[in-house]
Formats: sequence, C-alpha cells, structure tokens
Amino acid sequence: MTAANFIRCDRLFDDWQDDVLHGEPPRRYDIGPGLEHVRLGPGTVSLLGGSPGMGKTAFAMQCVVSAMTADESLRACVCNVEMPPERLLERQLSRLSGVGLDYIQSRQLGERQRDKLDAAFDVIDDIADRLVFVRAPMTLENVAAAADDIEAELVVLDYIQRIRPVGKHDDKRGSVDATMDSIRRFADAGCCVLALSAVGRSKDAKGRTSYAGDGLSLASFRESSELEYGADDAYLLVPAKDAEQDADDAVIDVTLRQLKSRYGQPTDCDLTFDRSVQSFEPTEPPMTEEHRQLRAAIAGLWGEE
Repeated sequence: MTAANFIRCDRLFDDWQDDVLHGEPPRRYDIGPGLEHVRLGPGTVSLLGGSPGMGKTAFAMQCVVSAMTADESLRACVCNVEMPPERLLERQLSRLSGVGLDYIQSRQLGERQRDKLDAAFDVIDDIADRLVFVRAPMTLENVAAAADDIEAELVVLDYIQRIRPVGKHDDKRGSVDATMDSIRRFADAGCCVLALSAVGRSKDAKGRTSYAGDGLSLASFRESSELEYGADDAYLLVPAKDAEQDADDAVIDVTLRQLKSRYGQPTDCDLTFDRSVQSFEPTEPPMTEEHRQLRAAIAGLWGEE
C-alpha cells in the first residue's frame, strides 16, 4: 500500500501568511517598456507560438538581450535549431543600432553605419560572457548541461518540437510530452524557460484555413495538449486585427495574444514589428507616471473610479 504524501494546511499556514503580508513579490525580468505583462521570471514556463513571418525568434531574442542588459547577474542559454549564433547576434545588432539587417548581413557598411554599430557592439559585449548558444546535438540533455555550465536562469528553446528529449518515444506527441516533463523540472529548479512552438493552420472567421489571428488558439500549437498543460503562460504572435498590410511589408502590425495565464489575467498587447531591423515596439507608447497621475486627476474631476 502506497504511503500518503501530503501536508496539513495548519502546518504551512503561518509561513504562507507571513509571505503574503511581508514577502518579496515574484521576480520578473525586465524586457522593455510596454511588455511588463509578459511574465518571464525564475520558475516559470512560457510558450510562444505564431504564424510564419511574425518574428517569434526575433521577439524571443529581444526578450533575452533586454533582460540581460537590465539585470547584470542574469545568465541565459539559447537553443535554436535553425539559425547559428552569429545570425542571431546580427539580428540583435541591427535592432540595437538601427542599421538595416540586410546591410549587416551583406557586410555593406558605410562609415556612418559602422559608427552606429559601436554602441550596439558594446551592449552585446557586456552580456557575452553570460550567454551561451547550444550546438549539436540539439537535445534536452545537452541543453541542461550547457545551462548548468554557466548556471543559466533563462533558457530559450527554439523550437520545442525539434529538440529531442531524453529516451526513445514512439511518436511526436510522446516526444513533446517527455520534453515538457523535462522543462517543468527546469522550472522547478528555478529556471525560466521560454519555449517557441510551431502552430498549425486553423479556420478563420470566414471558414478559411489560414494563420489568421482570429482562428488561432491554444489548440493551434502542434501537439497542443501537453504544451498547454505544461506552460504557465502561452502567447501567440498574430497579425493585428483589421490591419491592412502585405506579407512583404517592412513594418507590420502584430498582436501578442496571451491565451493562458496560470497566475493572472491574460493580457493582449499590440506591437509593431520592423522586419528591417528585427525590432518589436509597443504600438502605443507606455504610459508615464505623470500621465497616470493626470488621468487619475481628470477621472476624479468627473467622479470616475
């Protein structure tokens, strides 16, 4: 007979009450103004999906570099199955400097552009000894070893369906299930895991099969059941609703839809994605404290809450 494993509420009540009243709030990584609701922090698993061309990898790397720049103690491990480290760094070099990615990748740089790169190189150099990129084999066992080697707190898996778990599995779904089980162990050990996922086409509002935002949901993630269960937060990058734009536009409007939030209220965020420099920015500038006070004062004059 299996022995029961439990804890009585009265045994944990005092410590829990003291933590609620006097404890520190959960640590969250600062990934930039207007993105405060994206809950990346120790012990969490976040899932990011999106239709092709929406910039999943660019957004993930922007989060990594921004968080590491804001926190000089943060260490990160990135596993990308499709792109070498140099190309990932060139995207961030473009974002930080404002120099077009095409110019950087083709090495067609004028003197003025080279000057703009100096400060961006400094930013990347400042985090370089705290950032590692996983090389083949692309397995969770190798990811864990690389993360342990530098004591990484932030782990990026891009993308999750292509990273092999420990052991052999009969099908893709079983493989993803095992992967998510390992990822939860990473989180239990204090890591923040940002896992990127492929999505499948869905029916849009007009019944057409597409990647349109109004047709995508949690069920759109490939092998969705275990991904949905294992993630604390789930996000989709999708085309902004009613936005008139072509697939080859340099700047597109996107929405970061939060489909799941285990510990809070899901919140969507409208962004612009400048593909020429691989940069995401909030569509509306973040509200300053002075702006908040002004709005509160105006609401008070009108008797609003």
